[in-house]
Amino acid sequence: VNGLMTLGFTGARQQTELCNESLMLEKLPACGKSFEEMMKKVDSKKWCNLTEFIMYYDNFTQCTEREANNASCFWPNPLAEGFITGIHKQFFSNCTSEKVHWEDPPDEILITLILIPVMLTCAMITLVVWCSKRSDIL
Repeated sequence: VNGLMTLGFTGARQQTELCNESLMLEKLPACGKSFEEMMKKVDSKKWCNLTEFIMYYDNFTQCTEREANNASCFWPNPLAEGFITGIHKQFFSNCTSEKVHWEDPPDEILITLILIPVMLTCAMITLVVWCSKRSDIL
């Protein structure tokens, strides 16, 4: 039985190939070039709006994944991530996230939000004390 199980496990194991990093790095620029051509269709003022180019970016991502897999490399990997980061710097370096300025709510709302839990806590404490003094009912 052990021999059959060992044979089954070794037979099921696939031979893994080593990642051909040079092939992957050779092929990834074609994905970048294709993405660059597609991004020319989008006004550069709209490059920070993902809805304007999401399909192009999806094609770019699939291309980088396909080329990494063709080179027997995992995706994402540090080399592919470095390439993708370079594309991001090229197209999206001016896209900054606006910081949200938080404000306190108006005093009336703030007082209400503070007083409701305080009043409920007082009411629950009163109820517990009152019920504990009336142990004859329980």
